[in-house]
Amino acid sequence: MRLNRRAFLKAAGAAAGLAAVGRTALAAGRPAAKPNIVLCMADDQGWGDMAYNGHPALKTPHFDAMAAETLRFDRFYAAAPVCSPTRGSVMTGRHPNRFGCFKWGYPLRPEEISIAEALKTAGYVTGHFGKWHLGPVRQGSPVTPGGNGFDEWLSAPNFFDNDPILSREGRAVQTHGESSMVTVDAALEFIGKHAKSPKPFLAVVWFGSPHGPHQAAPEDRALYAGQPERERDWLGEITGMDRAFGKLRAGLRALGIHENTILWYTSDNGGLKEASTGGRGKKGQIYEGGLRVPGILEWPARFQGHRETAVPCVTSDMYPTLLDIVGVTMPNQPPLDGISLVPLLDGKMNERPKPIGFWDHATGGVSTPSAKLMAELLQAQQAGREVDPHTFGPNAHKVTKQYPLDAFPGHAAWLDWPWKLHRIERKGPPNLELYNLAADADEKNDLAGEQADRVKAMRADLEAWLTSVVHSLNGDDYR
Repeated sequence: MRLNRRAFLKAAGAAAGLAAVGRTALAAGRPAAKPNIVLCMADDQGWGDMAYNGHPALKTPHFDAMAAETLRFDRFYAAAPVCSPTRGSVMTGRHPNRFGCFKWGYPLRPEEISIAEALKTAGYVTGHFGKWHLGPVRQGSPVTPGGNGFDEWLSAPNFFDNDPILSREGRAVQTHGESSMVTVDAALEFIGKHAKSPKPFLAVVWFGSPHGPHQAAPEDRALYAGQPERERDWLGEITGMDRAFGKLRAGLRALGIHENTILWYTSDNGGLKEASTGGRGKKGQIYEGGLRVPGILEWPARFQGHRETAVPCVTSDMYPTLLDIVGVTMPNQPPLDGISLVPLLDGKMNERPKPIGFWDHATGGVSTPSAKLMAELLQAQQAGREVDPHTFGPNAHKVTKQYPLDAFPGHAAWLDWPWKLHRIERKGPPNLELYNLAADADEKNDLAGEQADRVKAMRADLEAWLTSVVHSLNGDDYR
């Protein structure tokens, strides 16, 4: 019988504490103290939406500087082509379909173990700031940031624009300022409070930009006076996010803690404009343009200087990597799809040891109008009324539906570098496409007809993985 999550985490804390005492360093030169961890994520920023990746108009000086000074991932992937599922992969190290987070607006299942809960067993204090989109941010819900292990949080149920109303541990707060700067200022307040504490911290900083409708601050919009009118707010939002990120990075240095702080930046899905996604397609698609995202990481105490890697990595790798670094092994850990990237950080991984599976399930999203929901919450609380936690999503509390093990509707893919097999199941037998990404980054030359043996082998591996995902989706991991 599987422990319930509360008992499970209590037991995990004791076990992880004992393991941490006796565990040796992962590699020579590892800092003695556990690192602080800051995880940043954009909302709808594609791989090509960076000046350092060649965008002809964007100004991203702070992202460019970090990419030039630290570890740059040139083939980093979101686990899903839309927001909530990818965020769930960061939290759990698992493909989001395993816990029914098919599209935008679906929550985490309470049974899942989050990165915040896992790191708390190693003594971390935890905070979440910005876009949540894995459940409501109202008191009483089991799938708020607080319900998933975050000690402090100032969060929104979805993307947000300037002067946002956010939820501070369930209480609506009217904030003022450019949206990315509001997020970073909240994170820096948390970081400053805990910088000199004996406890290390985890700060999850999830921006609401550059999700549409775009609303750049005037100073950021003004930088793009020569661009088409419809582009200026989109470009300006990315520059505003860059400016806030620069403040965050400078803040870590001002506090004297940047040496032993892991700062990891990426995005939740491919870009909005196919011209700059870095591949075929865009947000919402399993082709490269919908999945490939920026990725940069620094940790001066572990490695210094500029490095680039073309090893395929994915957002699901973040959870196992961080647990490996900290020395935490969670008892009864459900199946992970991500891998530890510690060997890559140490310069010892030249190719990925296992493929990456993707699956955009044929299920629609759940509307989550953040501005409307937060305005209603603020109004109700100002009137002295508590509000229903609005726990939307069919899997917010328990597994209620069983999915067949012989059908995998939607668009799935299996990336075994350099080969990528697509399996598209709409009506009738699935359509199969095969691309060699090393020679065909735009996925234009379908080689399925010429590579029958490779297609057969990759399809078998992909469908075995899809079957495993459905077992998790049906609740087998919790039994």
